[in-house]
Amino acid sequence: MPNTLTEELLARAAGIEVLLMDVDGVLTDGRLYNIPFPDGSILETKAFDSQDGIALQWLSWHGIRTGVISGRVSPATVERARQAKMKYVYQGHIEKIPILEEILADAGVGAEKVAFIGDDFTDVVIFNRVGLSIATANARQEVKRSAQYTTQAKGGEGAVREVCEMLLAAKGLWPAILKKYEIHA
Repeated sequence: MPNTLTEELLARAAGIEVLLMDVDGVLTDGRLYNIPFPDGSILETKAFDSQDGIALQWLSWHGIRTGVISGRVSPATVERARQAKMKYVYQGHIEKIPILEEILADAGVGAEKVAFIGDDFTDVVIFNRVGLSIATANARQEVKRSAQYTTQAKGGEGAVREVCEMLLAAKGLWPAILKKYEIHA
């Protein structure tokens, strides 16, 4: 469960063209909020980190496609993906390998050009098939051991932002982001 940016890790990051991720525990802290309506129906929602969202948009500006593969189905995820300019949104899929294969075919890239962020057992099968596997700080220990990198931040608390910044920096694009916002390095 390394959390240091080695030269090998940065070289892998520089080649990434598609960033995929799980939702609960990665884009969120994993909590699900059930809101009851007077008629007895329930709305399930989640909380997303705003800084993750803008960082995902930065990736889209630079042609890095993003997406989610989640076992749960949630309208909140669809809306968050739209806001963050994600290309791929797959929900209700605990078996993630066929979805990864579909995305690879659509994107026209090899698995070595894909990074995946996960936190639970269902994500490890994807880790074993992509070029860069990343666990969130709140991931299960077994998942962290399977990842090439573990974020400092927890899911829903900036883990995705951390990964986006790493990818942009590895590609030499981070200075342009800072310059856009008139930030001096």
